[in-house]
Amino acid sequence: MSTSSDTVSSQGQSPPSVWAAIREALAGAHGRDFTEGPIGRSIFILAVPMVLEMVMESIFAVVDVFVVAHLGSDAVATVGLTESFMTLIYALAMGVSIGAGAMISRRIGEKDADGAAHTAAQVLLFGFCMAVALGAIGAVFAPQLLSVMGASAGVLRNTLFTRIMLGCCASVVMLFLVNAVFRSAGDAAIAMRVLWLANAINIVLAPTLVFGWGPFPRMGIVGAALATTIGRSSGALFAMSRLFTGNSRIRIRREHFALDPALIARVLRLSSAATFQVFIGMASWIGLVRILAGFGSDALAGYTIGMRIVIFALLPSYGLANAAATMVGQALGARKPARAEAAVWTAGKYSAVFLGLVGLAFVIYARQVVSLFTPDAAVAAYGTATLRTVACGFMFYAYGMVLTQSFNGAGDTRTPTLINLGVFWAFEIPLAWLLAHVFGLGPQGVFYAATAAFSSLAVVSAVLFRRGGWKEKTV
Repeated sequence: MSTSSDTVSSQGQSPPSVWAAIREALAGAHGRDFTEGPIGRSIFILAVPMVLEMVMESIFAVVDVFVVAHLGSDAVATVGLTESFMTLIYALAMGVSIGAGAMISRRIGEKDADGAAHTAAQVLLFGFCMAVALGAIGAVFAPQLLSVMGASAGVLRNTLFTRIMLGCCASVVMLFLVNAVFRSAGDAAIAMRVLWLANAINIVLAPTLVFGWGPFPRMGIVGAALATTIGRSSGALFAMSRLFTGNSRIRIRREHFALDPALIARVLRLSSAATFQVFIGMASWIGLVRILAGFGSDALAGYTIGMRIVIFALLPSYGLANAAATMVGQALGARKPARAEAAVWTAGKYSAVFLGLVGLAFVIYARQVVSLFTPDAAVAAYGTATLRTVACGFMFYAYGMVLTQSFNGAGDTRTPTLINLGVFWAFEIPLAWLLAHVFGLGPQGVFYAATAAFSSLAVVSAVLFRRGGWKEKTV
């Protein structure tokens, strides 16, 4: 059971200032036990670096599309189609991260640091091998994959971009996994710094290589792929060094990498549902892109720009969701389910306030925001429609993200998987096709379907979360 210290400050003591909490969050709360103390402050200290980490991740996406947008709609469409394949890589990395995070946070809550380190090492070993195999397949079959997605002749001329992005996916996978290790252990500040480094490199290299600034040759869209890969690889290497030599809650030693098939099997059993869960959501993106591809490169490019802006807004709230998941895992490890539940609703409230304000701004200023990314009037019109329509559901998305991640943090990966299956595959994709083709709404029908699906996910998740079955999961 949670104690009064979980929800209120000690009697007679004034609450610490917000600036003090921010300083602690950015410095890294190494001495803080997140299973004790005021819930709001714990979430805040976890969430600040996680939100900033997600801002850095979203800037990755925005910088790339901002730079590539100056190369024309075919280049933007290439990024959009390639991203649809990268989402499958993201799904695998995120799925394994979810399973590993649930186990690591539970071990931390149980005060078993060595068990957490061993789990982290096994996950990183498995993830790297998986990524190398997938990268080889993606690099070889990139042209065929683009053709299957209905790529135009202009897009097919940019195949090298897709080869690089898919072939070097190990940088993405390792970055996902190692940062999940830090977050689940409560070292969110380290994960934040990793993304700062990776993003800074990408921001400098992307325009430099794309446009050929200084001594560098003009590489066009290929330069964007190289900049992203170099940035992410640098971040992943820095993060790995902190696990071995840095001041973190988890310290990996060589013996932790001794192959442990039983542990890997446990992680995979937990991660399989999580991977399928993420894959469902990512595959729905591919389905929507495939429907939009039939309306031409302008519609696809506009949707790509609009959704990149949406991602920029949503990822900070995903940081809050990750904070809630860490709190849930550690609280359950410490046998405090009431604290875990209170943390979820508190994080959801914070997220809803933030996204509600951002959504209102996007509804009002969608055209001005999109115009920053493209001078093409036709592309901008589709991008504006995407952004304005999707932003209408932002407050629903806020709770949906927090609730879904909280199920995962508890080790209940099955429930959100079933929710995603029903909402995205049984509802969103058929609805998008019907609205676009049968009801004649065209691309706007796809935008309506996306908003309806994410809003429905939040409502269904809230109903199931209140039933409390997630509190009984063991990992």
